[in-house]
Parts: sequence; C-alpha cells; structure tokens
Amino acid sequence: MQWSDEGIVLGVKRHGEASAILELMTRDHGRHLGLVRGGTSSRLRPTLQPGNTVTATWRARLDEHLGNYTVEASRLRAANYLGAASHAVYGVSHVAALARLLPERDPHSAIYFALEDVLEHLDDAERSGRLVAHFELALLAELGFGLDLAQCAATGVKSDLAYVSPKSGRAVSREAGEPWRDKLMQLPRFLSDHDEEKPSASDVANGFEITGFFLARHIFEPRGLALPDTRRQFIAAVLRALPSAA
Repeated sequence: MQWSDEGIVLGVKRHGEASAILELMTRDHGRHLGLVRGGTSSRLRPTLQPGNTVTATWRARLDEHLGNYTVEASRLRAANYLGAASHAVYGVSHVAALARLLPERDPHSAIYFALEDVLEHLDDAERSGRLVAHFELALLAELGFGLDLAQCAATGVKSDLAYVSPKSGRAVSREAGEPWRDKLMQLPRFLSDHDEEKPSASDVANGFEITGFFLARHIFEPRGLALPDTRRQFIAAVLRALPSAA
C-alpha cells in the first residue's frame, strides 16, 4: 500500500530513540497517522511542527497498519506563530485539537482547505478570529451537526438575521425573534454571510458563544469532555486585539 498527499501537521509524538509518530490532516486521505524514522532529528524536527504543511508519502504492507511516512517540507508556518502574538500559538493548538475530532482516515477535503485558510492568516487577530469561528461551524457540519444560518426559521426571510435559536440551531430574523430575544443568542453578521467588514470584539465574542454552545452540546459533552482551554485562551487573546463595538 502506498500513496502521496499534502498534509498539515496536527501533532507529533516521540517513538523510541529517534522516530516519531506523525499525525497529519491530509487533503485526500483525512486525518492519518504514520511513523517517521528519524523524526526527532535536528533535520526533521523543524518540519514536523503543528501548522506546517508537508508533502508526505505513506507506505504499509496492509492498509490497517500504522505504516511509515517520508515527508518533505512544503509550507513552514510554525516559526512565524512563535514570533506573532499569543493568539497565534493558542490558535494552532486549538484548530489542531478540533481536527482530531474527525474520524481517522476518512477524507474531509473541505476541512483540510478550511484549516489551511486559518493557518495562512493566523498571525492576523481580526481575520483569524473570523476564520476560526467559521472553521468551528464547518467542523460541526462535517460531523453532522450543521447550523442553518441562511434564513429565518420562523418566516423564511434571508435578511436582517439577528439571532440563533439554541434549541434548533437555526437563524431568526430581528422582527420574528424580538419577543424571545432573551432566550436567543445574538447572531453577528460575519458568522452568517462571510461579511468582510471587520467585526468588533463583541461580534466575535457572540460568534464564538454560538459555535461553542453547539460544539459543547454535540461534540464535547457526549464524549465526557469540556471545551478545551486553548479555545478559551485563543478567544481571549483575539478579543484583546480587536476594537470594541462603537
């Protein structure tokens, strides 16, 4: 068995004296692990850092085996994160942890490209906040728990969407939701329509409140887990860098 693919490094674990088990989010083969011989060497260690993109070839006698990776650096980003603000360091850890929630070896090309987009802009606090919130939405959808933020659940209108129902995960227009606003979550514009206008800190906080609520309900709590600390730390760092609402 053999294949070659692009992959984003999610993590690496030492194995034996000099080898490492590498976990990649690949473009066509999903989240996939393999052994890298010499993976702890000074030559390979800078390449096998979370957030980097590599070209990988995986070989194994049988498909169900762990197999071996040979890798070449393609896009080395990790060093840039260390020189950026704290949100970049927390951000790469958070999105890598989210990607680990996907079943191993199932292809998820949409998640791969969304993850790549996040990592390319992780040094920009404003843009990375929006992208990570959308990445969380994409992950929910990929795992079968997508939110419907395209139109009002009550009236079907697609304009002036202002709330999200915590019961249904569907958007609600300002007019329809006004009588129940205290029971609904605030829907920032950037979360529902990929708006390019820079969101305020309160907009980003509201967006992460929505994604966090549904991640906890559908993904983490059924596994007996809490939302990870790196998520909280990333959000806090991003909010410190953003302007307050006018």
